Amino acid sequence: MITITRKTNETDIKLSLTLNGSGRAQIDTGIGFFDHMLTLFAHHGLFDLSVEARGDLHVDEHHTVEDVGICLGKAIARGLGDHSGIVRTAHSYTPMDEALAFVAIDLGGRPYCVFRADWHTPRIGGLGTDLIGHFFESVAIHANMNLHARVEYGRNDHHQCEALFKAFGRALDVASRPDSRRSGVPSTKGMLI
Repeated sequence: MITITRKTNETDIKLSLTLNGSGRAQIDTGIGFFDHMLTLFAHHGLFDLSVEARGDLHVDEHHTVEDVGICLGKAIARGLGDHSGIVRTAHSYTPMDEALAFVAIDLGGRPYCVFRADWHTPRIGGLGTDLIGHFFESVAIHANMNLHARVEYGRNDHHQCEALFKAFGRALDVASRPDSRRSGVPSTKGMLI
């Protein structure tokens, strides 16, 4: 289990992650819909994830969402160690009723995020839809992962977002798994950046 703490003038976060877990989640960010999405991510990726976050929600939810993303990214990076023997790349198409999302991941040490989603409303519960892409970007940068995430289609923002977080969990689960056929880092360079 990897534990990351982050305390700033805006947030106070403790996040624990086990990549090879069983899907247990205990999430309390003060943003109900965000808690729901992180729980789905953990459950469908079979990660054990605990998040206790207190942020300046009297301002808005931006700092809390961003800093949880930073902490999650750092926990993923630390949990992967030197990346020896992992699958490295994976993708997932995941439906949720009328919505379909796609996530592709490369854990090759080069941080980059491409995020595409058309939202129908500015908020889903207590979460601004503009922050969903920012969350994925924060995770990608701090996990040193190349992350491409997009909503293919959908009518309901809740369903679209749920499909994204499930797809993210499923893709990360596969990419971070040990590959019994591989020794060393999964790169023809012999090292990852």
